Amino acid sequence: MNLRLPPAAGPRRRGLPLAAGLLSLSALLAPAGPAHADGAAWWSTTPAERGTSAYLDAVRDEPRALGRFFAALPKGGDLHNHLSGAVSTEYLVELAAEDGLCVDTATYTALAAPCGPGARPAAEARTDHRFRDRVVRAWSMQDFPAGGNGHDHFFDTFGKFGEVTSRHRGKLLANVADTVVAQNQFYLETLVTPASDGAKKLAAEVGWDQDLAALHRKLTAAGRLDRLVTEAGRESDEADAEFRATEHCGGAQARPACGLTVRWVSQVSRGSAPERVFTQMALGMRLAERDHRFVAVNLVQPEDGERALADYRLQMRMLHYLRGVYPKAHVTLHAGELWPGLVKPEDLAFHIQEAVDVAGAERIGHGVDLVHEDGWRRTARTMAAREIAVEVPFSSNAQILGIKGDDHPFATYRRFGVPVVLATDDPGVSRIDIGHEYAYAHRTYGLGYPELKDLARASLEYAFLPGASLWAGNPTRQGWSPVAACRGARPGVSEPGPGCRDLLAASPKAAVEWRQEAAFRRFEARFGIRR
Repeated sequence: MNLRLPPAAGPRRRGLPLAAGLLSLSALLAPAGPAHADGAAWWSTTPAERGTSAYLDAVRDEPRALGRFFAALPKGGDLHNHLSGAVSTEYLVELAAEDGLCVDTATYTALAAPCGPGARPAAEARTDHRFRDRVVRAWSMQDFPAGGNGHDHFFDTFGKFGEVTSRHRGKLLANVADTVVAQNQFYLETLVTPASDGAKKLAAEVGWDQDLAALHRKLTAAGRLDRLVTEAGRESDEADAEFRATEHCGGAQARPACGLTVRWVSQVSRGSAPERVFTQMALGMRLAERDHRFVAVNLVQPEDGERALADYRLQMRMLHYLRGVYPKAHVTLHAGELWPGLVKPEDLAFHIQEAVDVAGAERIGHGVDLVHEDGWRRTARTMAAREIAVEVPFSSNAQILGIKGDDHPFATYRRFGVPVVLATDDPGVSRIDIGHEYAYAHRTYGLGYPELKDLARASLEYAFLPGASLWAGNPTRQGWSPVAACRGARPGVSEPGPGCRDLLAASPKAAVEWRQEAAFRRFEARFGIRR
């Protein structure tokens, strides 16, 4: 697992500095231009792409062939992935058995041993298939009835298997990484909660202070926050070692996932008290600047929760302040994971806009309630102009909010020129993989192979990997044209020239993007025509 890429200068950051103020009206209203820098239309295709498109059309009514196609399709990276919710449920049951845990037979919640009245050893699920099926249904969306409260069941699963996922981060990552690699992806950003107990204790000691600068000084006094950074680093070292042992990295039996590039995103529990939220934010951003394995912070837990709604604007102000303290840390935010009827109309009016304009988010997760926000067209144009990507997990949007098809703003974001990346969110809970999400985009929105290819490219372009991009300008608007250093080469086909080799050596981002282009050529040779 490539957890220790060498640092590279000049990370390509999306978004504008908060001090830059509002965009000009002309910039906000400017349409997305459909031309490459070299004048070629962005929708122009190669013979290999046309052949692959023809194959996709030919097998549209053949489920097995479609399954093979979407499994093999190079699909970039997964940028919105919660580690605990991404692990397959069957593997969680096995880990519970290995650790000697128990399962409450009323709630199907995993418990530490010994098993008291009303609890069974998790190991019994290995042989009692009816018991196993009940656990799987309780810990995932398996067989969840249509018309049921998917929102509550989805979020309740995390508490039920939490005793399992609080252990063995390296084994959890190995399970998820195996699936990512099998789905022909090259990069993973996954969400974890670093130094959780220590952050909770420190927040309680410091307490709340409305003066955010004063609160930050209290957290950092006497090296208290730095001790949490050290603790989080130690956790990551242990996870790395466990991952490498599980995947046999460095030996003759090394599994393919050993070569996957992985980065951590620090979770912040938005339903917690303000002092804990701020502490977790500060820890996550300090980590992103001091430990290259961590890249960003994100807010988690239901956005419609009572505390999350009441403190939303405050939390955006916290991030605004901390971005000034930690300018190198990235921010991606769950925002707009709401829908009419779930919250009051006034709570639908501003979440994405505040995440963009106040917190300075570089990506938005979900963004489902876009058109229900005040001034949403301006927000969409701002996101397009600043290249603030939206992370779209179709399955969890349908399961949690019941939003799919024409109700989903997927097509609206694309129409406004907002970069879009497909993601899984919690594929273990949802019982899906990233290939399912690409197949859904093809089936539901009529996306052909070239458009699916662009979605895969976007998932690496808007990843929080350091270094310059392989692609010039704003590829969502201008098309995927290589930067000047690589313009004479055909990514994935010809050998890069000296300038391009220098770029690939210096930039982890460009190197992964080049790797995907080579995978596209192999894929097109298999499903289309040879070039």
